[in-house]
Amino acid sequence: MLGMETPGGLEDSRQPAGVLYPARLPTFARLSAPPAVAALVRWFWIPEWHLQPGRTSRQHLIAFPACNLVVEAASVSLAGPATRASHRDLTGTGWAVGALLRPAAVAHFTADPAAVRDASIDLDLPALATAVTDAMTGGEDRHTRAVDAFTAWLRATVPAPAREALLANEMAELIDTDPAVRTVEDAAARLALSPRSLQRLAARYVGLPPLAMIRRRRLQEAAARLRADPTVTLADVAADLGYSDHAHLANEFRTVLGLTPGGYRTRVSGA
Repeated sequence: MLGMETPGGLEDSRQPAGVLYPARLPTFARLSAPPAVAALVRWFWIPEWHLQPGRTSRQHLIAFPACNLVVEAASVSLAGPATRASHRDLTGTGWAVGALLRPAAVAHFTADPAAVRDASIDLDLPALATAVTDAMTGGEDRHTRAVDAFTAWLRATVPAPAREALLANEMAELIDTDPAVRTVEDAAARLALSPRSLQRLAARYVGLPPLAMIRRRRLQEAAARLRADPTVTLADVAADLGYSDHAHLANEFRTVLGLTPGGYRTRVSGA
């Protein structure tokens, strides 16, 4: 599957932060979730590609700490939360329509999101597959029609979230968007929970510990900074994002991405 993108509106043209080498992207659309499913989906993402025979486009990703429900050519899969960078080689012609799920929706599709960590499982959801595939068969409005079909299926299938599920949404939103949240204790205090309760909430609705969610957000921010400003120093990025020192940031780069920040910059400049 593809994606794990940053939030944005209809047909947002900004480079998605989860993708490591934006210059290699196929055509890509990101659409806001309609209000009717805003508690279930953060946004929808739709890549499309048409490559010449023998050509391959490798897409490198740092995934968001979340699950995605993905429709591709009449199939449906659930991609679990990721703990490392990944890639997919695109060939031929294809598309995908993905929903970046909020935690509140995850429990409907799996009782244990940690069990699908760094993995993708097929789901038997023929009505969803047919509706989205039909919408993507042609026409300039195919993206809007695909999201409308996806939304209608979610509204008819997924129950309204309970209070705890909505609290899980609040937790994820806080960690994903507030740079002042740098520790589990920070997040727990903001939500008026104990750190242990926060851990349980993340385990049930995300499948990753809250500390891993915080680290992933900071690493995505660091990659975006290094990509956007070739003059910024690693020490400045580390200080701005709350790392103890630039060596700590460099270690996380190597652990998650398998390369140094300098190596990443070199690859971006040549992408």
